[in-house]
Amino acid sequence: MEERKTNRIKGHSLILENREKLSVSGVEHVNTFNSELIVVETIAGVITIKGEELDVKKLNLEEGQVSITGTVHAMTYSSRDSLTAKSSGFFNKIFK
Repeated sequence: MEERKTNRIKGHSLILENREKLSVSGVEHVNTFNSELIVVETIAGVITIKGEELDVKKLNLEEGQVSITGTVHAMTYSSRDSLTAKSSGFFNKIFK
């Protein structure tokens, strides 16, 4: 089933308008979401979005689309491996 989902998502793109509206395609999963940090898994890797008053306005995992509003300060790509390493960090140790 996971393989079919990836086949439907053809490509990956980012469109940032005036640092206030972000559209991302190629989205597979939203891992973390709050008003200052959003972590999104895409077919091109994991994107960490930092900012203020961030809000997920539209999320459609069938089409691989997400729309985010707020003030974007930074976006960083990382590999899926780094996401696994983070999950085995501080909070994972606390909640064992």
